[in-house]
Amino acid sequence: MWTNKQIWEFEQLNENIKFDMLYVESNYNGEKLWNSKFANINSEIRDTVVRTFDYLANDYELWIANKGQKKLDDRQIPYLMAVMADIMINEEICLNFRLEEGCLVVSTDSKADIIDCKEFFEEFYHLATGFNYNIDTGIPEDETEAEMYLTRLQEEFDEKMKSKMDGAYLEGNSDLDTINSKHRE
Repeated sequence: MWTNKQIWEFEQLNENIKFDMLYVESNYNGEKLWNSKFANINSEIRDTVVRTFDYLANDYELWIANKGQKKLDDRQIPYLMAVMADIMINEEICLNFRLEEGCLVVSTDSKADIIDCKEFFEEFYHLATGFNYNIDTGIPEDETEAEMYLTRLQEEFDEKMKSKMDGAYLEGNSDLDTINSKHRE
């Protein structure tokens, strides 16, 4: 699965990337009608999936191809899989991916339970952000010790930034209201 950085880099190299997309009922074996009302030709993936999410939720499959080609370039598959998982992260709906007739076919995983979905999206989140959740962060388990540890880290960071930026640095997690109230006193 690609990280968010890889998705961003791919989108920078491929500006205005668009695809032809077609919703097809699950288990449909007939001809794919790319000119039907279920087609989204020359469309942006995020926009289309968010706008037409009900089709996926109602057991339709989404067929994705390069615009005007009715097939997909292999180098776009990891990008599309990562984007689709990112779109579904808020819904926590697991997806199935397969290649068929040269297209990437996306469907919801009706066999996945809530725990499967939670585990998938937790792992996806860590992969997408590049954060390895299996590594010990060094934060103590005890809540009081953890608070002291994080406070010490914040204070050390504040001191380092003050020495580099002088008065231009705002300490800690200060927001504008807190800063303004200190100046009024």
